[in-house]
Amino acid sequence: MLKTVLSVSGKPGLYKMISQGKSLLVIESLADKKRIPAYSKDKIISLGDITIAANEEEVPLYKVLNRIKEKENLQTIPSDILKASTDELHAYFAEVLPEYDRERVYPTDIKRLMNWYNILLEAGITEFAPEEEIEEKQETEESEEEKENNKPKEDVKKELKVQKAVAPKNNAASQKTATPTKQKPAMGKMRQRTKAK
Repeated sequence: MLKTVLSVSGKPGLYKMISQGKSLLVIESLADKKRIPAYSKDKIISLGDITIAANEEEVPLYKVLNRIKEKENLQTIPSDILKASTDELHAYFAEVLPEYDRERVYPTDIKRLMNWYNILLEAGITEFAPEEEIEEKQETEESEEEKENNKPKEDVKKELKVQKAVAPKNNAASQKTATPTKQKPAMGKMRQRTKAK
């Protein structure tokens, strides 16, 4: 989802691309829907390509935004936090991403990220993960639901199979016991007749 959201150096806020020419883009502000040109000389970055420095490996921006979303219960970040001191900003971000690199992530970065989060929410964008990941998640959830719905049917089928498996064995057993009792008297009668002759 963040792939289509752009940050342009020297321009506040976030944008989405409307059209693309040879040397410029027409972009639209997520905040006020105003369209402006962005030129090739401008530094344009897709939010989908941004990562946050952490101790072991860099964390994609969408994962950080998802953690903020969980922390704030899908609400915007209050303005008093955005105006907080350096120490308070670091304390807030440590709750969101405990493993972030405090030497490479500056208070200005944290503020920018918080502002981006608020802009996205106000624009109605609440899904931050890549589209492929969202689709995979939906497919997994759907398949799990299908499994849950099919469970009783499968149990019934198993019971029927067990009944069918047991039934032929019982019939076969009864046939085996019935056959010898019929054949023995017949064979005995045949022997008696030959002796009489």
